Amino acid sequence: MWKGRFQQQTAALLQTYSESISYDWRLWPHDIEGSIAHSAALEKAGLLTPAERQSIVDGLLAIGGEIEKGTFVFRTELEDIHMNIEAELTRRIGDAGAKLHTARSRNDQVALDIRLYLRSECDALDGLLKALQSALVTLGSQNSDVVIPGYTHLQRAQPVYFAHHLLAYVEMLQRDRDRIADCRKRINVMPLGSGAIAGSTILLDRQLVADLLGFPALTRNSMDAVSDRDFAVELLSALALVAMHLSRLSEDVILWASSEFHFITLSDAFTTGSSLMPQKKNPDVAELTRGKTGRVYGNLMSLLTLMKGLPMTYNRDMQEDKEAIFDSVDTVKAALAVFAPMLVEAMVDAGSCAAAVSDPNLLATDLADYLVNRGLPFRKAHEVIGRAVARCAELGCGLDRLAVSEYQALSALFEDNVHSILEVQRSMQARRAVGAPSPGNVLGELERWTALLD
Repeated sequence: MWKGRFQQQTAALLQTYSESISYDWRLWPHDIEGSIAHSAALEKAGLLTPAERQSIVDGLLAIGGEIEKGTFVFRTELEDIHMNIEAELTRRIGDAGAKLHTARSRNDQVALDIRLYLRSECDALDGLLKALQSALVTLGSQNSDVVIPGYTHLQRAQPVYFAHHLLAYVEMLQRDRDRIADCRKRINVMPLGSGAIAGSTILLDRQLVADLLGFPALTRNSMDAVSDRDFAVELLSALALVAMHLSRLSEDVILWASSEFHFITLSDAFTTGSSLMPQKKNPDVAELTRGKTGRVYGNLMSLLTLMKGLPMTYNRDMQEDKEAIFDSVDTVKAALAVFAPMLVEAMVDAGSCAAAVSDPNLLATDLADYLVNRGLPFRKAHEVIGRAVARCAELGCGLDRLAVSEYQALSALFEDNVHSILEVQRSMQARRAVGAPSPGNVLGELERWTALLD
């Protein structure tokens, strides 16, 4: 493609070192789509005859069909997906194919391809995130009456509905969907026509190309258009947050599925065994997802580091953006795709959950609220209940077994009904503030999310 300037062939070592076809081949549908739209602008400008353009379109579609079938042979010496397609098109249809690159550069061509690819992947990611939300809502709805201990510092804190815990992740995933949708707006800007750096003296109708490709806006600065990867960094940042949320959910699943918790049982289809210990049933999906989060973080840092010191405009360093982009998209999509069916098949052990939530210390704050409702300042009430817990530790009993006389020795505000406070269902019914896990609130949220996701 640059043989006019160079007298020697590119060294084989350099061809191997500089090629990107081994991974950017996957941009082929977008490269073909962009080239077909570009050919329309060339025809409108009088640079292609209708017959030439039809020959280009037919040739590109034929090449695309072969790539899809796996019969197309990619050539490393042609470096990338753009030249592999263009060279083969020209070989097949002659001069019409050689005209296709008029008024464009690989710089604006790859910028277009990546935007088309990521725009499509944003839609796919949204569907997968929604599916995981639905799986969480379904699991919560099927176990809407199950109460478990909520944890802070991984210590039992207060009782919550299992569904309320799951709905926390539904909220996180919705923020992920919103971020990706917002990022898609900045991806969805058409850069083709920017050339290598300064556009072209050959005037093409960029708006026509944008309309054909479904872009609502055009880039406004040719230098920025070919050197911008902000949209990719932004999406990788959003995917890092998705991965973080999946990793946190993974940690909960791992704990819940352990023998110590036994809140849930994962199906055989989504667990693995041990090559040595026959009794083992390992939550590999969750563990792998937790581990793969590090890769997604690394890809974000790789792209940020890649871009941080580049002068304007395009530099060959930017070829290194694709593997990080592809890997983050693939990794998060794979995790989302496997997580949803794993949760759909998970079974909740209501007995283990009930046993865990029977810990009376989970309602220690309810006892403090009892005193507050009788006029004692909260800090003093907190101290009183702290001494009650310490007294229980001395006696080897729970708060529900501490005698009324012991309570009254700590505060005269305690009445004979103090033990009624230590009832889980009473406690849950009392948590009626917006966002709190009362039965009515949780059922309302399950219904709301079911409707939204439908």
